[in-house]
Amino acid sequence: MYADPGLPDRVFRAVARGGGGAVLAVMLLVGGFLLYRAWLAFDRAGWSFLTTAAWEPDAGHFGIAAVLTGTVLIACVAVCVAVPLATGAALYISEYASPRLRQTLISVVDLMAAVPSVVYGLWGLFLLEGKVIPTARWISTYLGWIPLFKVDGADPGDPLAPETVYTSSTFIAGLVVGMMIAPIMCSIMREVFSQAPAGEREGAYALGATRWGMIRSVVLPFGKGGMIGGTMLGLGRALGETIAVYMIISQVFAVQWHILQSGTSSVSSLIALRYGEATEVGMSALMAAGFSLFVMTLIVNFAASSIVARSRSGAASEA
Repeated sequence: MYADPGLPDRVFRAVARGGGGAVLAVMLLVGGFLLYRAWLAFDRAGWSFLTTAAWEPDAGHFGIAAVLTGTVLIACVAVCVAVPLATGAALYISEYASPRLRQTLISVVDLMAAVPSVVYGLWGLFLLEGKVIPTARWISTYLGWIPLFKVDGADPGDPLAPETVYTSSTFIAGLVVGMMIAPIMCSIMREVFSQAPAGEREGAYALGATRWGMIRSVVLPFGKGGMIGGTMLGLGRALGETIAVYMIISQVFAVQWHILQSGTSSVSSLIALRYGEATEVGMSALMAAGFSLFVMTLIVNFAASSIVARSRSGAASEA
């Protein structure tokens, strides 16, 4: 008897489909559970759940407008900090570092990605916050005319303005979260950069390109999809970060757009803070907040998948 040559392929296809189906089923179960537990809150609040800033579930007046704004602002600051840092580190590791140093840096970056978020939170609370206040003061002094960098209660021209207005800010929380997501983004970008075709690298050098010219014309276009994917993966973690944000920012249920002053916490931190004392309505409201965050994360991931697919198809068509 002869073994079926197509059997391994069929087995692999079945296992892959089963794994993909299991992931999809788990995701649907999580979303269904959150929606079921959140239905009471959605029924009472309606669409005002997305536009109300206050959080008083037992009084029937609650919503996630404030914490959702804080979540988005913290994630945006984190991505703005992490993308240049991760891109530069990934390019240095893959293109400039010696082989011995490259292995050391790869191990260090991987270890940074494994550091617990509570450690980053302690670092941000007791070390970074005090060190970054002069920078925040400088930004508010010279860029305070931009609403995003305005600080209420501090005269932009007064260097003796109290430091308390700059503490527990979205800016500080975003810096900490940015340092948390940078190793993940760096690992993905480095892996993609290192897979740039050797023939195209050598062709660029043969045409007289410098190393930076080769990186700009070969490595970066080839790694565009990986850069977008790594950025969106880091954004997904930034949206759901809990402990570090909880330790740095106090809960203020008001929409706060000024990132340099005491800001509003995130959705995940709200759930961690109010979970232990929640009543039946309060628990349903927390589940509704978690469901909203779940949907927002799914939207970000699907958008990232679409962008990566388009970038790959564009690169294939150019080739």
